[in-house]
Amino acid sequence: MLYKSLNKNIEEIKKLNNSSDLVIRYLNVNKKRIAYVFLEGNVSDDKISNYFMKNINLIINFSKSFNFHELENQIPNSNIKIIEDFKDIFYFLSSGFTLIFYKSECIAIETRANLERSITEPTTEVTFKGPKDSFNENHNTNIGLIRKRIKDENLMIESNIIGNKTKTKVTLCYLKNKVDKTIVEKLKKRLNVEVEAIIDSGNVKKLIGKSSQTNYPLIRSSERPDVVCQAILVGKVSIVVENSPYVLIFPTFFLDYFKTSEDYYQKPSNVNFTRLLRIISFIITILTPALYIALTAYNPEAIPDSLLLSLISQKTSVPFPTYLEVFILTIVFELLRESDIRMPSLMGTSISIVGALVLGDAAVNAGVVTPFAIIIIAITSVCDLIFPDIDFINATRFWRILFILSATILGLVGVTSTLIIFITSLVNASDLNVPFMYQILPKAKIFLNGDDKN
Repeated sequence: MLYKSLNKNIEEIKKLNNSSDLVIRYLNVNKKRIAYVFLEGNVSDDKISNYFMKNINLIINFSKSFNFHELENQIPNSNIKIIEDFKDIFYFLSSGFTLIFYKSECIAIETRANLERSITEPTTEVTFKGPKDSFNENHNTNIGLIRKRIKDENLMIESNIIGNKTKTKVTLCYLKNKVDKTIVEKLKKRLNVEVEAIIDSGNVKKLIGKSSQTNYPLIRSSERPDVVCQAILVGKVSIVVENSPYVLIFPTFFLDYFKTSEDYYQKPSNVNFTRLLRIISFIITILTPALYIALTAYNPEAIPDSLLLSLISQKTSVPFPTYLEVFILTIVFELLRESDIRMPSLMGTSISIVGALVLGDAAVNAGVVTPFAIIIIAITSVCDLIFPDIDFINATRFWRILFILSATILGLVGVTSTLIIFITSLVNASDLNVPFMYQILPKAKIFLNGDDKN
């Protein structure tokens, strides 16, 4: 609770946090002393002038006696809060509010500075057709982008504050007439925990993601409002996290990663063919290096004679066995990909292309690797680039290396055994009793009330 004395309240604030950006000013209104407090980097001076200083003058000129609660009626601001406890003070100060104190009374007026970037085009989920806007770090803007598309009274927006240090706003968005209510209740229960900090939606994904049957992500993140709205319309739940441009979608299924937002704006026949290409690309990227090792090292009789003779002639000048050759090239290409991601966009792509060409050509000329091995790894890497989700890529990378190791040890038997384990892990994966493979397994529980025709 606040003290009855203005000076004691101000002193208590200084004790809590007397930072250099904490600004405290005093005013005399009708011979009554008031104070206003704000954090310098979080507020706009123009808003303080428009919403506070000008209205203080109105109260001085037109009020016979000072009444603190007249501020609430006089100030033309839609976001005004009454503060009753010290534990709320720094949350509102950090959120861009200006606090006005008079004796034991405190009112918070939103004077937030614009610290967020504007709405821009998506950077990771690029498409030719469809909307060109994306989420940003402003929580209200992200909610508005969803409301803008779904103008339905059944759209529910439920917010909660998570994180003892960060006090981050986390919001569930869903259609109450489409969603499975047990899923919503279980998500709320998982979010109702004590944690130190929530910096990004990735922290929330770790918090609510409980499945250990597979390393593939059962919660998808997207920066596109149209993708999130399509998920909400079929009965899924979206989770908007303050200060994060990525919105979470739960539940997510395996085949969802083979869809793009463009699929909803094209003819179904064209979309089905494109998705088939993505599935083929996934099979190629996860199995091709392992099959190459297994066939060349353990089962060369399965290779056509002309191709086998070509491979043998290439291997005569290479000192490394096939498995080591493939493993080295895989690591090199993964390093090139990481450098491409981390480097600035103006030079990253050119460096990765030059690196791949120069290293590949030099390695072949030096007799370190065979040209066919470079072709195998290049095809594998190109097929992997089709998937933009980094969590999906990392999971695929893990299984690709596991397939390579099993092929190195047991050949085709190892590849087959690992494939069985891989499929089993996908089939058994579920979260909140929602199976990860429900679109593929017709007997799996279908929780959606909507019909995702695309």
